[in-house]
Amino acid sequence: MRLSPDELVLWQHGYIKLNVTIVTTWALMLVLVLGARWATRNLVSDGRISRWQGALEVIVVTMRKQIEEVGLRQANKYIGFIGTLFLFIAISNLCTVIPYYEPPTGSLSTTTALALCVFIAVPVFGIAESGLSAFLASYLKPSVVMLPFNIISELSRTLAMAIRLFGNIMSGTMILAILLTVTPFIFPIVMSLLGLLTGVVQAYIFGILATVYIAAATRAREEV
Repeated sequence: MRLSPDELVLWQHGYIKLNVTIVTTWALMLVLVLGARWATRNLVSDGRISRWQGALEVIVVTMRKQIEEVGLRQANKYIGFIGTLFLFIAISNLCTVIPYYEPPTGSLSTTTALALCVFIAVPVFGIAESGLSAFLASYLKPSVVMLPFNIISELSRTLAMAIRLFGNIMSGTMILAILLTVTPFIFPIVMSLLGLLTGVVQAYIFGILATVYIAAATRAREEV
């Protein structure tokens, strides 16, 4: 039993390896790009809209409201980044219904890369909203003694995001594999459905955490 799709190497030349994680990650990114292009090709800004556009608008409005409720008032600035994180993780997990598919989120390298995206986005959005001096000053609150602790907090929460997502997806995959070998057919089907729900929940949690961290960084100006 593989603990990670990284272990399945499809091609190798010296130290260069092409594993399942890399292939599925790039395939999912291609699907997202082409899917976004296809889904938005006939959108209109006025007049009667199609049912498809109405459904898309409901999804976008729901995401925007969720971002605003967390604390980001100008949700349009952040919905591209946060929405992409959610969609990538959710689709990655939902595609487990495809035979022989292994989600890239079951790899620590992928979840670490996603967490690093959030780690980089937090200061980028924080500086863009509050300015460099105000953002850096937030690390000295409530006193300069807190500087090393605030830095450690940034690093530890990034690590926690990566490990949490990886652990939940990997454990779900392993449990399902075990059930397929020791239980009747119907029970693994039920567990697969629960696994799909868990995958969407994990995408939601990851997106919400990213939103919370960005919201905290962009409040630096208000607190100065």
